[in-house]
Amino acid sequence: MRIAVNARLLLKGKLEGIGGFAHETLKRITRDHPEHEFIFFFDRPYDQQFIYSDNITPVVVFPPTRHAVLWITWFELSLPSLLKKYKADLFFSPDGWLSLRSDVPAVDVIHDLNFVAHPEFLPKYLQWYYAYFFPRFARKAKRIATVSEYSRQDIIKNYHVEADKIDVVYNGVSDSFYPCTEDQKNQYRKELSDGIPYFMFVGSIHPRKNLVNLFKAFDLFRRSHGERYKLLIAGEKKWWTDDIRAAYDRMNFKVDVTFFGRVDNTLLRKIMCGSEGLVYVPYFEGFGIPIIEAMKCEVPVITSSTTSMPEVADDAALLADPFSPEDISQQMLKLASDRTLHNSLITRGKLRQQAFSWDATAEKLWKTLERSLP
Repeated sequence: MRIAVNARLLLKGKLEGIGGFAHETLKRITRDHPEHEFIFFFDRPYDQQFIYSDNITPVVVFPPTRHAVLWITWFELSLPSLLKKYKADLFFSPDGWLSLRSDVPAVDVIHDLNFVAHPEFLPKYLQWYYAYFFPRFARKAKRIATVSEYSRQDIIKNYHVEADKIDVVYNGVSDSFYPCTEDQKNQYRKELSDGIPYFMFVGSIHPRKNLVNLFKAFDLFRRSHGERYKLLIAGEKKWWTDDIRAAYDRMNFKVDVTFFGRVDNTLLRKIMCGSEGLVYVPYFEGFGIPIIEAMKCEVPVITSSTTSMPEVADDAALLADPFSPEDISQQMLKLASDRTLHNSLITRGKLRQQAFSWDATAEKLWKTLERSLP
């Protein structure tokens, strides 16, 4: 069979989130199924690292999909004729977007519906785009994969899609994340925080990631806890809004907040391994990969009690109300004050992270594709 793939998020140096999902699954699927031909549609010149095997034909499709007008142009004008030209039997999109004008059967990965839950975090034109197109994508898809049972139920509820059309395919986690020795942990702390214990957060600096309440919670924690701690933030300030800036400016202990910007997995592992714990409390997540990354590093986790995060963490994390800085602060106090709890979370996390691997993700995703082939 000939499987066409939306490969536009396979971007060198930018494989995070959905792009990382596409990379990790496609390199396994194409390698493990040489009996099929794959047509990778890129929206700009591609890097050779993404041509994983001999059964891949790369095609660059104009224009680059940099905003909503170009999304429509690429998916609704450029793509349909190319799917016909290359005689695709199936179209696979790992990032949620489909072509409504093509009659080729399609498998869609809809990772979450954060834009339905929190449209206020998006410009008006994006609110319109997602509200118009994504329900139609969901109805058009022959099958849908999503990354948690929470997201599956969210898609069913909001888009009225048949339950048996949606498969849960959990995210995996990179082998870049693994535990460090006690000596390494002390060395990383010397390098990163002058030897001072710290909590850490990783993620894009975006309103949905809840930096406002994290900053408030860190101040409350510092006022209640006698020992000095720092807060290390790994993530690009891409959406450094007025509200986030104001919350940071009002902090009493902002001198102890360090921003690392966007980091690679090598540095991120060091930041995680040296920390007392990950504090990851977004308002909304379809999965929350940092939870499992921290568990692989044998680092305790505090995460949100909402959306998919309790499902992913199971019993291996402390849960906090993301809307309550006081609750987030209390969980930080528990973790900093109770060594038995700290060690118990590490033990439970070591067990929980074993449920997630990219090999398993790719295998389940292939089953979804296989069920959709003519």
